[in-house]
Amino acid sequence: MYDFIVLGEWLEFAVRWLHVITAVAWIGSSFYFIALDLGLHRDRNLASGADGDEWQVHGGGFYHIQKYLVAPDQMPGDLIWFKWESYMTWISGFTLLCIVYYMGADLYLVDPNVLDLPIWKAIAISLGSLVFGWVVYDQICKSRFGDDNTRLMVGLFVILVGMAYFYTHVFSGRAALLHLGAFTATVMSGNVFWIIIPNQKIVVADLIAGRTPDPKFGKIAKQRSTHNNYLTLPVIFMMLSNHYPLAFATENNWIIASLVFLMGVTIRHWFNSHHARKGNPHWTWLATALIFLLIAWLSTAPLFSDTQEETSAIPMTAEAQKFAAATDFPAVQDIILGRCSMCHAKEPGYEGIHWAPKGVILETPEDIANAARRIYVQAGVTHAMPPANVSFIEPEERAKIVTWYRSVTQTKG
Repeated sequence: MYDFIVLGEWLEFAVRWLHVITAVAWIGSSFYFIALDLGLHRDRNLASGADGDEWQVHGGGFYHIQKYLVAPDQMPGDLIWFKWESYMTWISGFTLLCIVYYMGADLYLVDPNVLDLPIWKAIAISLGSLVFGWVVYDQICKSRFGDDNTRLMVGLFVILVGMAYFYTHVFSGRAALLHLGAFTATVMSGNVFWIIIPNQKIVVADLIAGRTPDPKFGKIAKQRSTHNNYLTLPVIFMMLSNHYPLAFATENNWIIASLVFLMGVTIRHWFNSHHARKGNPHWTWLATALIFLLIAWLSTAPLFSDTQEETSAIPMTAEAQKFAAATDFPAVQDIILGRCSMCHAKEPGYEGIHWAPKGVILETPEDIANAARRIYVQAGVTHAMPPANVSFIEPEERAKIVTWYRSVTQTKG
């Protein structure tokens, strides 16, 4: 029988790879067109009637690019639409959310030390928050409040800070930052699906019908595109944060997440100013560095506090109780305590390790049973752990871990 756990790992790998590929395509095209738009020369009287143009060189060739505020006199027959990069990024990301955080909710989504939620309720909150985010953002943009772009961006930041606080007080730290990224990415994809592309289709339809398109549709689309431009870098940080417990596994994680959005603004401001030939505001790099240092301090300060809050042990799930009751569990527990717990502890004893890698603690029977699948994949099926086999785990011990895990998962009835 094929190992369905291994199959699941490969499924997650494939979807994650697809997500990265489509995200790179979307981010690349988004950054390119924003830079192109900002860099256009608009002080030239072009015979074509275009708003601006720019010459570029790449790959050994020269490109002459022109932008029309509304549309050219005649609709080109081979018009290329940039939309599927956005759609597939969201679809693959949501699929990954389902595979990792919904199917593995007891391990990754729900943290009883934060809020002891039934799995169904945690998933419902997750889905509801994504819908809530788009509806609230879209309505604010369409309201009179959204007429002022600066005021609108400040309002959006306040909403993101509120969501950061909400997520970190409902989900596990890892899931909280990931959801904040998904919340923001849903807004960005919603901009493309519900606003930018429909507005462009209205312009195309007017042009084909011989009507003069209303320039307001292009103005609205550009506003949403600008929002996407400033939100992209924070989303990338949130999506990568699950690999770094120093970002998500700290009591200050909601503040850290909020500051990341400010870093996204400062970084993009330099590039946007540079592309628009409005100077090089190098102060933005200093501001970004200072914010990053503040984030680093916020993540590590609790580690050196004498009054750290003690968290209660996470109880075993029903599935974990089966692993703890297995005949081979005492032997596996001895292996883990001898080969893994010197690093995976609240106070690691391995030289140079100051906190448990990836936030994984393996000190108690509850810890080990709850992490059964991780142990099986990382130290049983593969040799990923321990890194470079620094604790000299033997092949027989890895085989014992595999036997223990499969004795539970392959038991009939």
